[in-house]
Amino acid sequence: MRADGKGLVGHAGVVLLRRLADRSGLTEALAGVFPVGGPGWRDRAVVFVQLAISIALGARSVAETGQLALHHERMTGPGVSDSTVHRTLNLCDGDRLAAIARVRARVRRMVWSWLALRPGGFPWLTVAGKRLHNWVIVDMDATIITAASKKEQATATWKKTLGFHPLAAWCANTSECLAMLLRPGNAGSNTVADHLTVLADALAQIPGSSAAKLLIRVDGAGATHGLHEHLIGLNTRRRTVRFTTGWTITDTDEAAIARLPETAWEVSLNQDGTLQEDYGVAELSGLSAREGWGKGLRLIVRRVKPSSRHLANLTDFEKRTGFKYSIIATNIRKMTRIPGSHQAQWLDALHRHHAVVEDRVRTNKAMGLHNLPSKSFTTNQGWMLAANLAADLDAWLRLLALHDQDGLSDAEPDTMRFRIYHLPARLAVHARRRHLRLAPDWPWAAAFVLAWQRLTGLTAVT
Repeated sequence: MRADGKGLVGHAGVVLLRRLADRSGLTEALAGVFPVGGPGWRDRAVVFVQLAISIALGARSVAETGQLALHHERMTGPGVSDSTVHRTLNLCDGDRLAAIARVRARVRRMVWSWLALRPGGFPWLTVAGKRLHNWVIVDMDATIITAASKKEQATATWKKTLGFHPLAAWCANTSECLAMLLRPGNAGSNTVADHLTVLADALAQIPGSSAAKLLIRVDGAGATHGLHEHLIGLNTRRRTVRFTTGWTITDTDEAAIARLPETAWEVSLNQDGTLQEDYGVAELSGLSAREGWGKGLRLIVRRVKPSSRHLANLTDFEKRTGFKYSIIATNIRKMTRIPGSHQAQWLDALHRHHAVVEDRVRTNKAMGLHNLPSKSFTTNQGWMLAANLAADLDAWLRLLALHDQDGLSDAEPDTMRFRIYHLPARLAVHARRRHLRLAPDWPWAAAFVLAWQRLTGLTAVT
């Protein structure tokens, strides 16, 4: 065994991600955000894009991103040192984060226009058998990122760990991370100001032509006067905003549930539209009135037989009735051109579909957010943003180039790395042209080549 091979590439997928970043205009647009230096200066925009790509490939620290950059320099340009990556991340202060957000919105507009032109068009969601055509769905959720050492603004979390409590918003249609706010670990779950900040940043990422119909979904953290009033106020003559949020059950709500006749309960729906036996749904609107909440708010109650994990937290009312109850709040009376969208059964299924956000949290942690690499809060903000870009590039690649490939269109990070990103290859140079040669017997080699051809065929941004 000898380690003397020439022209070998361990992560051929880097060329797909870099081609996508360049073709979409991301690399060039970022060049206007970062400072420019003299001779020997590493282009900070390229450094940042390469950082995002390295994270997509599996890098977990600044040192690993530098090692990958050196390994890939024959395909993507000169590698950079750890210190250069650190200096680039240290540039990500408030003003530059805002500038990068504007760049992302501009690039996203181009990507969404490509998605509309692909076979099948833009990925509209289907929930419980009903297609939400022209509706863009934004899911908000918070998570915990633990810290193994003392870091700036890392504090005790509600889970009794040390770390951070970021709040984020994802587009359920495309799996993109639209916005993320890095917060100390002790940041509250129901903080209205943080929700409004992240929501505003997320909506700024949605192209204007796609923002006519918006559905915002939040878990129990969204059950606040401030957020409800803000969401209702977002409606204009040109924009329709609907929402579903969790709801904290009080004694008043339990008294209203007790007054519901048994005939008011309907069988719940699965996500494929079939009946979900032993689960009930009923309309609670009008029976549980709380002062100060917006007019037109509907309450949908759901009951289930409690599992063993519920037993310790059941209220006296739930123990007497033998059911565990949960309530959602929504302003949906009906959704245009969606028959049956007013029904409590379907609204319950629509809100439960919000659980897909847990997949986004998990996959984003697998895409660089499992751990933040620095003691500096500014550096960690930069890393978080690079991880968000990595998640976007991964989503765009699957949506634009692998959307019809079984096992790849909705693949998770580890699957993409095993099948596409970590594909070994040999780089040969002939007549001043570089040839990347893949093993012909690799099951996903044809999908790799197809993705390259499709990305190359995209209309380049000028």
